[in-house]
Amino acid sequence: MADTKDSNGTTLADGDSVTLIKDLKVKGTSETIKRGTLVKNIRLTDDPGLIECNTKQVKGLVLKTEFLKKA
Repeated sequence: MADTKDSNGTTLADGDSVTLIKDLKVKGTSETIKRGTLVKNIRLTDDPGLIECNTKQVKGLVLKTEFLKKA
């Protein structure tokens, strides 16, 4: 399985914390998760370009790693 990397090329692991580098609209809701939001305890997926996480606003979120940096 390929390494999951953030926008800076840093390898991510299960349980890491990441910070958003861009405001992201959440599909299917009116929520926008703001740039700089800290997301804790991420879970890696089979796709190295995606991670799963929960935020205060949205549970079971899948984010693209190109919009994240390791905290």
